[in-house]
Amino acid sequence: MADKLRSVSRALISVSDKTGLVEFARALAGRGVEIVSTGGTRKALAGAGIAAKDVSDITGFPEMMDGRVKTLHPNVHGGLLAVREDPEHEAAILAHGIAPIDLLVVNLYPFEATIEAGADFAQCIENIDIGGPAMIRAAAKNFDSVTVVVDVEDYAAVLSELAENGGATRLSFRRRLAQKAYARTAAYDSIISNWLAAEIGAAAPAYRSFAGRRIETLRYGENPHQSAAFYAMPASAPSIAAARQLQGKQLSYNNVGDTDAALELVSEFDPARQAAVAIIKHANPCGVAQAKTLAEAYRLALRCDPVSAYGGIIALNRRLDAETAGEIVKIFTEVIVAPEADEEAIGIIAAKQNLRLLVTGGLPDPRRAELTFRSVSGGFLVQSRDNAVVDQMDLRVVTERAPSDAELDDLKFAFRVAKYVKSNAIVYAKGGATVGIGAGQMSRVDASRIAALKAEAAARAAGLSASLVKGSVVASDAFFPFADGLIAAAEAGATAVIQPGGSLRDDEVIKAADDAGLAMVFTGVRHFRH
Repeated sequence: MADKLRSVSRALISVSDKTGLVEFARALAGRGVEIVSTGGTRKALAGAGIAAKDVSDITGFPEMMDGRVKTLHPNVHGGLLAVREDPEHEAAILAHGIAPIDLLVVNLYPFEATIEAGADFAQCIENIDIGGPAMIRAAAKNFDSVTVVVDVEDYAAVLSELAENGGATRLSFRRRLAQKAYARTAAYDSIISNWLAAEIGAAAPAYRSFAGRRIETLRYGENPHQSAAFYAMPASAPSIAAARQLQGKQLSYNNVGDTDAALELVSEFDPARQAAVAIIKHANPCGVAQAKTLAEAYRLALRCDPVSAYGGIIALNRRLDAETAGEIVKIFTEVIVAPEADEEAIGIIAAKQNLRLLVTGGLPDPRRAELTFRSVSGGFLVQSRDNAVVDQMDLRVVTERAPSDAELDDLKFAFRVAKYVKSNAIVYAKGGATVGIGAGQMSRVDASRIAALKAEAAARAAGLSASLVKGSVVASDAFFPFADGLIAAAEAGATAVIQPGGSLRDDEVIKAADDAGLAMVFTGVRHFRH
């Protein structure tokens, strides 16, 4: 199909976000484009000395019902939908005195910003745009004749297109903008529908969709032969999607996923209590620790598995300081993410040109309620986020021996970490630091043994004479279905256990713990992570 040109002689502009509006409209007016606009937009243009006809002049009706009705009229939609060169459409335009609209510029009521600001229900409803999406869809459907703009970032591209084509736009250009327009209205409706579902308590509505705005196109996906892009969903909380990258090369698909896992894990640890560091490799923790300082927490986390930490992702729950930065740059690291960073620390990291440094401005709340989703063949799964935190669980001692205060602190620590380890997950911890992690195993017994083997390797690397598991505690993300997994942990040197409980063989497992002199606590909460 030829790249058909369409001249732009008439534009309808109705925008909530007035960024760049005056400059854009002035450039259009300078090309002789007639401008039609609605209340607030027209007022802004008039204030800048730009002539614009009021939409009520072409509809014959004033804006009414607090602005709910202003563009829903045949003189507007006929001007957008009329197919040029179609005899019947041309006849209808002439018969009803409808003037064609060649360019539509609309950005929608700020519904996303309204809900993020915590507005009440009535305010949110009033910020649902009706006329805007209707016009956008009409113009996008008629992309053969109409150019539709929904993003202020496209103003420069439109002006460039007009300049290059003598005041006209190409069909290929109009098609690209039409696709973006439909994506924008689809995203807008998705956000509204998900908000309303939450408001009415509909956990599983008949239709569900999710929306995101592209942050960047990535070099590739999990592997070089896969294409990928990074999208941000509307959110007000600190997140990987909202983070600022201070330095380093572009994040990869895997970097984003791993950094998100690291940030979520470290957010489980209150920075007002202690500093915490999480080191992630392939979406699994390979070392986590808390201490009085970030530098000490980092050294303890690194000790757990220094081999796997090479090329890993590091998340901190406090501002990155110079001492910690100096420790981190001693080995190759892909990404550091922290709430903030000192200038001296930034300078130290800058010496590593490819090392990415991200700041989030804060930590996400691990207790927040939100939906998560993942694709499957032919569909996707949706669930509420695992926002259970161990401090709010009803912990129940089930063995003859209760854990000591120190053991209990480590049990809670280990269970926080186990929440972010792929199932089956086993985490050994001692002194506020992981000493062995077994992740993603088909057998919980194997997970216990692998974690113990890793602890032995870490002890050798640290020049210690005994395994770090000796005198540690152990956390399991789900119940022990048989006593063998618990026995393996006891044989490795663990003294206390935390697990959800709920197995048909709980009595057998409890007896095995008692026989081994272990203290065991049930949480009643499982943390499967697939």
